Amino acid sequence: MTVDINNESGLEADSTGLVRLATFALDQLRIHPQAELSILLVDEATMSAYHEKYMGEPGPTDVLSFPMDELRPPDDDEDEPPAGMLGDVVLCPAVTDAQAREHGRTSQAEAEYLLVHGILHLLGYDHADEAEHAEMFGLKDKVLAAWDAVRPDRPEPVAR
Repeated sequence: MTVDINNESGLEADSTGLVRLATFALDQLRIHPQAELSILLVDEATMSAYHEKYMGEPGPTDVLSFPMDELRPPDDDEDEPPAGMLGDVVLCPAVTDAQAREHGRTSQAEAEYLLVHGILHLLGYDHADEAEHAEMFGLKDKVLAAWDAVRPDRPEPVAR
């Protein structure tokens, strides 16, 4: 799996942690090991320009996804996942930081939440109606819970 990250935001971010999470999530979702993903961290002005150009909405947003080869997770365990370019996930750390406070999460936890959300959009998941929302957010929660259980920076349990 190739996951590239480019931080053009001017803010510090845990690029290594985001790449680890993306790799983990794609593995959990059974995406081909030769699939390629790009993560781009941008400033508010750049995100605003993308948001307006591609979504027709003003102002910066938290995450945008730009699928390339329209890869999808295999339907069952027997199917071989296709290889190809997954696409780009664009995050805006300035917006992420502000949202983290609103959602009661750390900036890193919010970035992780949004990264998995963006990856799921690349894979064709959406939340336009109630059933889609339940499926997408349920899968996001499952991936993040699995990540929390194995993440390399997980705090050690306190001995009692």
